[in-house]
Formats: sequence, structure tokens, C-alpha cells
Amino acid sequence: MENFTPQSTADGSFTFFSQEFNELFHSHYGARQESFLKFCVPSQLAFKSSKGVLKILDICYGLGYNTAAALQTIWTNNPNCFVEVIALELNPLVPQAAISHNLFSDWDYEYIQILTKLANSYSVQTERLNAKLLIDDARKTIQTVYASGFKADAIFLDPFSPPQCPHLWSVEFIKQLTLCLHLDGILTTYSCAAGVRAALLNAGLAIGSTSPVGRKTPGTIAIHSNAEDGEITSLRGQSSVILPLSQAEKEHLQTRAAIPYRDPELKDSADVIIQRRQQEQEISSLEPTSHWRKRWQFVSA
Repeated sequence: MENFTPQSTADGSFTFFSQEFNELFHSHYGARQESFLKFCVPSQLAFKSSKGVLKILDICYGLGYNTAAALQTIWTNNPNCFVEVIALELNPLVPQAAISHNLFSDWDYEYIQILTKLANSYSVQTERLNAKLLIDDARKTIQTVYASGFKADAIFLDPFSPPQCPHLWSVEFIKQLTLCLHLDGILTTYSCAAGVRAALLNAGLAIGSTSPVGRKTPGTIAIHSNAEDGEITSLRGQSSVILPLSQAEKEHLQTRAAIPYRDPELKDSADVIIQRRQQEQEISSLEPTSHWRKRWQFVSA
């Protein structure tokens, strides 16, 4: 069983280390800062709150930071906005441990109350919130979300890294997410991996970069678009957080690194998905990623 021990991050907030995935749930630069700057700001929640009703789909709820940050961002700008949240999480012990360790003690009581009830009873209903936490493999629960007709204004894609959790970065899983994204919705993720971006493009979305937060590499934003090149050129609202793909990023999408993870029936193990991708890369005629890396003088990508 996992031992969830709080670990401090640079912005004063705390996170956990996952023994199962051998990674921290957040970067050491700051769990709280990540939630606001990697997800809430590029999702334009402050701007969208004027709609009066917003729907959030939080993939890999984890400790609950992303949902908490979303609610705070929305209600700070429009206290009357009604928010519907569906959060997907595999391990219910994670959000429960975040509550038992009082990781949200410096947040307003309302948010602590919401996160506590969500962690323990998986459902919260108030005058301005309807939130559900679905516990199971996200590849199963996302199909439940789609069947319900839910269309998210914002999707937070926040699994562990692709090499550790490839099943939640596959073309097939991301296509399921796309089906749950409102026509004007925004999907955000911390990852800029070429395979992830290729999967987003494969799902019919257009992509752009988001400003780096606590590290050199950017995140990724994706929207429904008719853009032929699959690149976001502009967005309404806080478009300054959206960066066009650099030439290096565009060329990265033409290398073997851009071969996406595939999980045809949404039920394969991580090992099988990784092996399938490696085999596809080995026979690919695309440029080896090492050549791209050397050309752009990147140590890693």
C-alpha cells in the first residue's frame, strides 16, 4: 500500500510521492502554482466565468489542487457562477490522504469543506456547485462521462508522465476526451511531449504552447479548430498565455518522438502500450529524434 507522506514544494504547498508510478504528483516548484498557472489560467476560467455556468472535467484528480484552483478562480471573478465538476481518479486514498494531512489548511474554509466531502463521499451539491468524483480506471469512467452528455468548458489532463502512465496519453483515450470537450472548450496539460501533441492533433484538435511554469519546457493547450495546420493562432480572452509553436516544436512533430501511444481497446497494460509504440518507432521512416535533438542542440526532449 502506498505511504502518502507530505513533501513540501517551493511555493509552500505540499504534494505526495507515488511509489506506484515513481513520481511526485506535482513538480517540486509548487503544487499550488502548477494548478493555477498550468491549468486555470490557460483554460481562461476567469474570462469564461461570465457565462454564469461552467463545466470542468478534471482528469486524474489526485490531491484535488486543480479542482480547488478552478473553483477559486471562477468564484473570485463571478461568485454567482454555477460550476459542474466531474473528476476522474483511480485511487481514492490519494484525495483522502490530502485531507487527513490538512494540505489545504491555508485555503478558505469553503474549499476545504468541498474537497473533504468530495474525497469522502465522492459527491458535493450546493447552490452553486455540482461535483462528482468517479473512482476507477479513467479509460472506463470517461465513457460514462461521454454517455451522460457532459461537455466540458475546460479539461485538465494531468496524469503521471507518458512513460509512466501511457494509457492516459493514448490516441484512443484523448479521442474520448475530445468527445467530452465543448465546441468552445479548452483542454490543457503540462506535457509538451511530441507523442502527446501528435495524439491531440490526431484527435482533431489544434494545439499551442503555454508558458513554462517552474521549468524550461512549456505546457500544451488544445481546442476544436478548423485550422489546416493544427496550430492555434488566437483565442478570445487572455490570449497572451498562448504561445505559437516554435520551429523546433514543429519539427519535433515530424520525428519518431511524435509517434503516439496506442491503446486500441482502452484496456492494455502500460508495458504493452509502450512496447507497441517502440515497435512502431523502430520501423518508422520519420527522422530519428536524436537528429532533431542534435540540430537544435537539445540535451533531451
